[in-house]
Amino acid sequence: MGLLHHTLNFCDAFVPKHKKLKPLQTVVIKVKMDCEGCERRVKNSVIHLKGVTSVDVDRKQSKVSVTGHVEPTRVLKKVRSTGKKAEFWPYISYKMATYPYVAQAYDKKAPPGYVRSAPQAYATPDAPEEKYVHLFSDENPNAPCAIM
Repeated sequence: MGLLHHTLNFCDAFVPKHKKLKPLQTVVIKVKMDCEGCERRVKNSVIHLKGVTSVDVDRKQSKVSVTGHVEPTRVLKKVRSTGKKAEFWPYISYKMATYPYVAQAYDKKAPPGYVRSAPQAYATPDAPEEKYVHLFSDENPNAPCAIM
């Protein structure tokens, strides 16, 4: 039993180990693109990365979405290697921000329907406004209401 176990362990040392796949994710990057040539150059640089399954480029919103088993930092570096200024997508939907007109959240350069993701744009759960809104909401049927 010991000799067989030792022989199997010896043989396993020469079998290549498989690397663990990164999780499937979508990386969204903001890249300023002026023409179709810029769009094509950015798309071609990213599509050849190992693990990329799809690339969507939206020149109107200056947005590149890369889906696959990739690291976000590698995708960002590859886009920057084209000579374009790039950053991770800094915007959130206008509907998700509680206070979209806070100084750090409102951005004139943001695409329509988006605001910059800033901590000041979100309401804190302990804020008194949030407690009152939840107290008198239609979703809370057991809300105490002394007015009625």
